[in-house]
Amino acid sequence: MKTERVADTDVRYRRSGDGDLAVVFVHGFLDDQYAWDRLIPQLTTPGIECVTLDLAGCGDRDTADGPYDYDRFADEVGAVVDALGKPFVIVGHSMGAAVAELVAVQRPDRVRGLMLVTPVPLAGVHLPDEMIERFRSLGGDADGQRGVRDQLSVAFPEAERDRLVATGMRLRPEVLRALADCWNTGHPVGERPSAYPGSVLIVRGEGDGFVTEDMVNNSIAPRFTAVTAVSVAEAGHWAHIEQAADVATHLDRLLAEARGNVGAPAANTSRPQGWTDAFAQQSAAAFGEAFTQDVVLEASILTRPVEGRDQVKKVMGAASVIYESLRFTQETVDGPRTYLEWQATAFGGLPIEGVTILTKNADGQILRAAIHHRPLGALLRFSAALRNRLAGEIDTDHFHQG
Repeated sequence: MKTERVADTDVRYRRSGDGDLAVVFVHGFLDDQYAWDRLIPQLTTPGIECVTLDLAGCGDRDTADGPYDYDRFADEVGAVVDALGKPFVIVGHSMGAAVAELVAVQRPDRVRGLMLVTPVPLAGVHLPDEMIERFRSLGGDADGQRGVRDQLSVAFPEAERDRLVATGMRLRPEVLRALADCWNTGHPVGERPSAYPGSVLIVRGEGDGFVTEDMVNNSIAPRFTAVTAVSVAEAGHWAHIEQAADVATHLDRLLAEARGNVGAPAANTSRPQGWTDAFAQQSAAAFGEAFTQDVVLEASILTRPVEGRDQVKKVMGAASVIYESLRFTQETVDGPRTYLEWQATAFGGLPIEGVTILTKNADGQILRAAIHHRPLGALLRFSAALRNRLAGEIDTDHFHQG
C-alpha cells in the first residue's frame, strides 16, 4: 500500500496491488476512502490495482475549501485516473456513483467498466425541503448520523458503523449541507441518457429503503444501453460494507470482462462477448463468441431446441431486433449457471417478462441457454414473429404454428 499525490494539488490517493488495469473507488455521502477496505481484500481478479481517495471536504481532506459539487469531484477523481495512466474500471457508491459516471464519460478511451453501488440518480433525488433538511442538518449530530445509517442498513458491522459515524462527525456543517444539496439537486446531464456507452453494473441492497428498486428501474438503469442490475440479500444502502463478499463477487465478474478489454479502445468495451450487451447491439454476430460450437438453445417460444452456434446466433439476433426495449433486472450466479431476470417490450409496447438460465463451460462460453417468456399471448406472438423473420434460415417447425 502506498499513498501518492496529484501534482500541485492536495488530492492524495492510495494504491494497492500491481496490474495493468486500475480499479478506482469513489465513496459516498458522510463516508471516506476507507469505506472500501472490507470489499477490496475480497476481490480475486488478477492483474488489477485498487485505488481509493477522499473527496474534497471528506475524510483526510476535511479541511479542503469548496466548492463541494459534482464537477469539482469529477475533476479531482479524473486527475487521479489520469495520473495512473492506465485503463480503469470505476466504482462509485451512492453520491460517488454519480461522480464515477461523470469520470467515465470524460475518458472514453481508457474506461473499461462502471459499477454503481446503491446509486443516487445523477439527475438528483429532489427530496422536499423538510426531508432534505434532515440530511443537511446532520453536521455535528452523532446520534442523527448513527440513526440514518441504522435506518438504511440491514447488517452494518457495528465497529465500521461507529468508525464511519466518527468520520462523518469530522465534516464541517457547511460542507455536509453542501454535499446533501449536491446529491439532492443533481447534475444537468443526468436528465439525459448517459453518454457512457460501455458496461454498467448496478448493485443495490435488497433492504435499501432509500435507493429503491423503483428508483433503479425508473431513474437510473434506463439511462444506460449496456446495463445489468443486481440485488444483494441482507444488505441496505451500504451493500459493499454489509455484504462485502457478495458485492466483490459481482465486481469480480465485471473485472474479468474488463480484463479482456485492457488493450482495446473504448468503443469495444461494452462486453462484446457478454449475453446482456449482445442484445444492445441487436445483431447475430454480437452473440457469436459467447457460444460454444455445440451450444443448445431451449425456450418457451420454441417447440424444440435449436442447436449449434450458427443457428443459435441467427435466432438470438432476430429476437434482439423484435424487442423494443430490454432490461435485465436481476442476476444470480450459482457455479456454472447464471440466472437473469428481465423485462422487455415489443409489438408497440406489449410487456414481456422472463427468466434466462445460462450454463457456461470452464472457459466462460455458453453451452446451453434456456429462456422462459411470459405471458402466454406475448410468447405466442413472439414465436410467430421469429418464424416469419427466420423463414428460409431456421426450420419453421421450431416455432409455434397457432
